[in-house]
Amino acid sequence: MPDQQQSVNIVMIEDDEGHARLIEKNIRRAGISNAIHHFTDGTSALDFLYDAEEGPARNGPALVLLDLNLPDMSGTDILARLKGEGSALRRTPVVVLTTTDDKVEIQRCYDLGCNVYITKPVNYENFADAIRQLGLFLSVIQVPDPDQA
Repeated sequence: MPDQQQSVNIVMIEDDEGHARLIEKNIRRAGISNAIHHFTDGTSALDFLYDAEEGPARNGPALVLLDLNLPDMSGTDILARLKGEGSALRRTPVVVLTTTDDKVEIQRCYDLGCNVYITKPVNYENFADAIRQLGLFLSVIQVPDPDQA
């Protein structure tokens, strides 16, 4: 039987290094010490999520922080794959963190199965505050283990 307190891996898919550092710094400030695996493109992130030995499909629960604007593919394509029928990771919580505040795009992400959609504020302090609040959210949520599917 798997350990019920298995640590949740955070998979951050964010191509902007400055945003990635800010996200990680403020998650840490909120007291979250979970491993954060950072990817700057969708291809390497999907390889990790599904194929890596230490990745969530093979090695326990994860939470995905997903930017929609990536260099090699759309974040909505990644979301559709994660949440698609038959995906080993369809129950994995996905938090969309993006600068896109288009209502149609927001609706599309929820229709595809995202759990939370956060628009990155342009203002540094507002962005830092939003990420700290995300860290508090991460400290209390329950994440399903893919093996329980």
